[in-house]
Amino acid sequence: MATMKSVQTGAAGRIEVVGVERPEPGPKDVLVKIRACGICGTDLTFVHMGGMPARAHLGGELVPVALGHEPAGEIVEAGAEVTGLKAGDRVVVNPQDAPTGIIGCGGRHGGMSEYLLIENAVVGRSVAVFPDSVPFDLASLNEPMAVALHCVNRSEARPSEKVVVFGAGPIGLGATIWLKLRGVRHVVVVDVLPDRLEKALAVGADAVIDSRTQDVAARLTELHGQSTNALGQPRPATDVYIDAAGAAAVFNTVVGAARWGARLVMVAVQKKGSEIDLGGMLRRELTLIASQGYPTEIFEVTPQLVEHHERFAQLISHRVPFAEADRAFGLALTPGAAEKVVVTFDA
Repeated sequence: MATMKSVQTGAAGRIEVVGVERPEPGPKDVLVKIRACGICGTDLTFVHMGGMPARAHLGGELVPVALGHEPAGEIVEAGAEVTGLKAGDRVVVNPQDAPTGIIGCGGRHGGMSEYLLIENAVVGRSVAVFPDSVPFDLASLNEPMAVALHCVNRSEARPSEKVVVFGAGPIGLGATIWLKLRGVRHVVVVDVLPDRLEKALAVGADAVIDSRTQDVAARLTELHGQSTNALGQPRPATDVYIDAAGAAAVFNTVVGAARWGARLVMVAVQKKGSEIDLGGMLRRELTLIASQGYPTEIFEVTPQLVEHHERFAQLISHRVPFAEADRAFGLALTPGAAEKVVVTFDA
């Protein structure tokens, strides 16, 4: 029996690298040798908990989770009935298409493994092929950039509009890139870390705001001009607010600053519940739009990642070998220590 190494949750706050059976592809499957896999905030949530709750009929206890849903790799075996894919193809993966559960999010398989089984492999549905010109670490951004693109699509931001993005992590920076590629006139990024704000400018933001030291509403008025709420009170003329931070302060800031008819897109997982000023939303006719996942975007992003790969590559702050997976997750778990950590695997 061939074995491989795979990362799963351990006790609360730590991971385990375990030896497991290497999957064998069936006639409709392909086996992918993983070459890179990003670490996502969802992975970290599972690590913090030490697993995920089992189904109610199992008592609700925590069970280990095979981690990793941002993989890129190379096909090493293809089943006899698979068409359009062959050994040697470099692929990115749709983790939500797996019939045995979402890859890396409670499903049977995790992408933070030496090999990954893609069941019922279909080009354009479960995998997409990318060229040799794009390195595997960059290709691993495909999944989170699909999340960011869906957020921008949900915003329906037009070229003439003015947008602010709260949070200069990978999703916020990805949204910034997509907004500028969409032709949006002016994009501002808000964060509290100077290094992240510098990165936002590097990937194309028109301006940044350090919310620790600057009044966000006042600065937005300087950048976007002045409008009003329903009571005629002066407010920034910002059209779209994107919450890629997940902090309660973002909602409070937006409700306080929004002009009449502005839109707020929530893409971040909210870290803590908060009371929302519904009256304030009413006085601004503020539209709240939730953005979850990537219903159509998972492989729509792939050709643009290829075309603009140098721009997207700036989102990766750390590349850590799989042999040092503990260090990789330690970086990702430490606030402010890293932007985007990608684990790389030997050829």
